[in-house]
Amino acid sequence: MAVIPAYNEEIAIGSVVLGALAHVDAVIVVDDCSHDRTAKLAEKAGARVICMPQNGGKAKALLTGLKEAERMGCQIAVMLDGDGQHRTDNIEAVIKPVADGEADMVIGSRYLGEQTGIPRYRVFGQKVINSLSNIGSNISVTDSQSGMRALGRKALENLTFTSEGYNVESDMINHFVEAGLVIKEVPISVRYDVPNGHKQGATSMGMRLMGNVVSLIGYKRPLLLFGLPGAVAGLAGVVIGVLTFFDIYLFGTFLAQAFIGVALFLVGSFFVISGLTLNSLVLMMKTGRK
Repeated sequence: MAVIPAYNEEIAIGSVVLGALAHVDAVIVVDDCSHDRTAKLAEKAGARVICMPQNGGKAKALLTGLKEAERMGCQIAVMLDGDGQHRTDNIEAVIKPVADGEADMVIGSRYLGEQTGIPRYRVFGQKVINSLSNIGSNISVTDSQSGMRALGRKALENLTFTSEGYNVESDMINHFVEAGLVIKEVPISVRYDVPNGHKQGATSMGMRLMGNVVSLIGYKRPLLLFGLPGAVAGLAGVVIGVLTFFDIYLFGTFLAQAFIGVALFLVGSFFVISGLTLNSLVLMMKTGRK
């Protein structure tokens, strides 16, 4: 089955559903309280339509559709966006590793193979988010934010996580890695000339995603996020403090350096203690779950 979350996508939803039906047995469209004819046109094109009671964002709509697919006995679910960016002729390539038993989830990566037509700012932003996401989830992927994915039965039965908005892609990777599921990537191509692209600006969406990924790193690897910067700041404070002491002792000047050194030392100490404390809590939680 194809699962498509949609919000005000009447321009493209019909063609997306028809294109998907050429490669899958059924399509589920989750209408997130659209104000246009999204639900009506999706149904006319042949999709099973689920109407959300209130607008809850992409994550809630997507998880609702995936859980419905799992309830219906779906063996492989393909995630697609409703705006037409994803090319439905990539569906078979995305589902193949799952169908062959090689993976539990396959990510369609825009950054594997030849990269054509991708705006430079997207490439740069994605590399930053990928790097942070890979640190947080302990897995290396080239397109952590790709919305085109295939989930096998084991993945569909492990949708036991919560998420908000566009964070769902990163949250899904982290959850499946923790559950021991196998994740692979295959190259896909996308369109960026669609008339109704992202509902949020690229900058605001990127900042939200980065904030979520940084929070994930803080939870999963607190020593890296807090301990390392804290140790660097603390060491810098000590060095500046020592140098300032000799400056004052020898020349009686540069009192401001002493304040900076003390401040850096205190900040560094706070970060190190925070990192050690959070790391201990994470280890205790992991031990408790075992």
